[in-house]
Amino acid sequence: MSTPLPTLLSIIELGGYPNFAPLYERLGCRVVVENSMRKALAAVKKHAPKVVVAEFNFQSDFRDRTSSLESLMAVVQRLPNTRVIVFYEREYVDQLAKLQANFPLFRVMAYPIVEDQLAASVRAALAE
Repeated sequence: MSTPLPTLLSIIELGGYPNFAPLYERLGCRVVVENSMRKALAAVKKHAPKVVVAEFNFQSDFRDRTSSLESLMAVVQRLPNTRVIVFYEREYVDQLAKLQANFPLFRVMAYPIVEDQLAASVRAALAE
């Protein structure tokens, strides 16, 4: 009996970077892609992914939080074996730091995303 592939949830709300699904598959993951945080939250609950790759999209219009990523992290923190890798724009590093003060992120990667560095981060997350 073979071991099921670990699930990697890729959340692409804005995009603007290459499709990394083939990379994730080469690394041995079953890839689930969602394009909205609402659908991503349902996917986290359904699949309990080993790795989540998401974008930090700072939203200054939120009164009590920095981004919709906070909603995701509130759910993920109940899954101790899930590792979160976050892509971010360098100009929002201070806002990302506020998120990191409240939620542990496995890795953060500034744009542009370097595929080899992403692969190393995913491998490290799968190894934990």
